[in-house]
Amino acid sequence: MSFERPAPDLNKLVAAWEQWETGEQMPGRVLADLKTAGMAEVLAELVATGWTPGAAS
Repeated sequence: MSFERPAPDLNKLVAAWEQWETGEQMPGRVLADLKTAGMAEVLAELVATGWTPGAAS
């Protein structure tokens, strides 16, 4: 039996990041949440499409 990972969830990624910024969660918990929400897949997609960060507003 193989495990199929769910699609990345951008809302969960943002929520985890916000918890990091506000200090609501410990770093290990935030990293785990980012991993399970699909951060690796999102980053790989950005690299594959040639995305580069824009200037900060």
